[in-house]
Amino acid sequence: MRHGITADQSKGMTREEPLTLPAAVDLDTSNRALGIGRSKGYELAKRGQYPCKVLRLGKAYRVVTADLLQLLGLAA
Repeated sequence: MRHGITADQSKGMTREEPLTLPAAVDLDTSNRALGIGRSKGYELAKRGQYPCKVLRLGKAYRVVTADLLQLLGLAA
């Protein structure tokens, strides 16, 4: 379970959920916030075309939460 996500919350996030995220999140969490499918999200990240800043840490992708919130129009 990541960031309080349960199996029955497979799509989308409420407006409040992104505001509780840590400084950087895994790509699956960001995909969920943006309503992007897993395959498409990884494809965009790999090509450098993800809609917000993605960090590559070894084999893992991390998305900067501040950029994600700004894209979603939830930045302070």
